[in-house]
Amino acid sequence: MYAIVDIETTGGFAGSNRITEIAIFFHDGNEVTDSYQTLINPEQIIPPYITGLTGIRQDMVDAAPTFEEVAQEVYDHLKDKVFVAHNVHFDYSFLKKEFEKVNLNFSPRRLCTVRVSRVLFPGLRSYGLGNLCEQLNIEIRSRHRAGGDAQATAILFDMLIKKDSEYVALALKKNSKETTLPPNLPKEEFENLPEQPGVYYFLNQRSEVIYVGKAIDIKKRITGHFSGTSKNRRNQSIRNEIHHISYELTGNELVALLLESHEIKRLWPKYNRAQKVLSNTWGIYKYEDRQGYLRFNISKSVKGLQPLIFFHSHSDAWQFMMNKIRDFDLCPKLSGIQKSDGPCYDLPLGQCAGACDGKESTQVYNDKVHEAIASFHETQKSFAIVGSGRTEEESSVVLVERGTYCGFGFCDKDVSISHLDDIKTVINNYKTTIEIDHYIQSYINSPQADIIELI
Repeated sequence: MYAIVDIETTGGFAGSNRITEIAIFFHDGNEVTDSYQTLINPEQIIPPYITGLTGIRQDMVDAAPTFEEVAQEVYDHLKDKVFVAHNVHFDYSFLKKEFEKVNLNFSPRRLCTVRVSRVLFPGLRSYGLGNLCEQLNIEIRSRHRAGGDAQATAILFDMLIKKDSEYVALALKKNSKETTLPPNLPKEEFENLPEQPGVYYFLNQRSEVIYVGKAIDIKKRITGHFSGTSKNRRNQSIRNEIHHISYELTGNELVALLLESHEIKRLWPKYNRAQKVLSNTWGIYKYEDRQGYLRFNISKSVKGLQPLIFFHSHSDAWQFMMNKIRDFDLCPKLSGIQKSDGPCYDLPLGQCAGACDGKESTQVYNDKVHEAIASFHETQKSFAIVGSGRTEEESSVVLVERGTYCGFGFCDKDVSISHLDDIKTVINNYKTTIEIDHYIQSYINSPQADIIELI
């Protein structure tokens, strides 16, 4: 026995919205045998745009029963039946949440008429209920009302089961994935996902990337996205918008983390939250003034200009420069730390040799600047992190040059990795971020790190 359900709600996700109407049509596998319908008092205000969509006004539900009052009745109607709906996850998530509030365990077998329609009626322009019914000549007598939509879904279900009852039965099996996959995602795309480390992309109907994630096992991780009831707005929206999934294999988790961070900042996907921060790097730049003195400037990184060294915050760059001023007896004004119309403020205190006032020769001062610059990277070595590749025949290589992450790539396992110039020929260059520096630092401190110092 099948229970074909449609609900109307105060909003699009179960986490903070409630049901305003429910309709159930009962189908015995041959025909519709009965129906049930009632308005529900959601015990919250119906937003005007929902009233505009459904026609359900606040005064219509104020006198209606609450879900708690009809919960047992609805539960008895649905008990021991296959739960059928168009985009079944939506209706199921609301009802499951409502039943949980009254301590009723609701976990029926479920069937999604969107997914089954995609298989049995392939090639249609849209599988939303309105468009699908129009293409199949199914009349919806009252669109966006539970009764009208449920009746149309019942007619659709009747067409589906009569077209291929064996496939409908197959879709109900637990291992078929038809009840858990997003309604618009082709099953074959899911089945073809690899069980390997990598980065995966969720794409919408226009092939725009809406979410990027990383995984040690791509298929297992994506399966986890689609399990559960997904009661929050973000998860439900992602489910409804996914039309395709693509992926890039990375061979290991570290490279997956690095690529994911890069792709989130490159693509700025709609549903990614973490790492979607515009982080500016700061650099220390060198230039020569009109008097021939070498000077430093601390500023945000400038596209096309290579800093002597960069930092993730202005305070880090400032503190670094202050230490160099102290260690190499540099002028704070010429080092970009102080701004004054005349000499630096340290000169009267005897803490500056006077380059800012012409009392220290350019040759003497510039020699000190060169010594300071030589020390910028003296403790920062170049190294490669070697890991598993995408196949048995290759390795991944992450390059850090003088303490700065440069990128990653892949090479044959028999390639010798020892020279910096050789590594540069196999990597793709990427910018570093705070997150990437954290990933690399955490990894090199772990016991499994395979690090090769470069010459």
